[in-house]
Amino acid sequence: MMKKRLTQSEEFEIMKMVMDKFLWLGTVIMGYGLFKMFTESDIANGIYFLVTGVIVLVLFVIIMVKEYEMVK
Repeated sequence: MMKKRLTQSEEFEIMKMVMDKFLWLGTVIMGYGLFKMFTESDIANGIYFLVTGVIVLVLFVIIMVKEYEMVK
């Protein structure tokens, strides 16, 4: 049984959906960290969430750069 290959436009649409989820995840985590910093007296807990959001976004950038280099 042969596997169906995706066209470039289909592959790009799928990659856009995945990128969107990573960006929203990182943004929501960072937003939750800001919320925790403003509503609670424990600022360190909010900073942990902010740093976690930054790490998610940096991992996203690393994955995208590697993917771009593979396609090129």
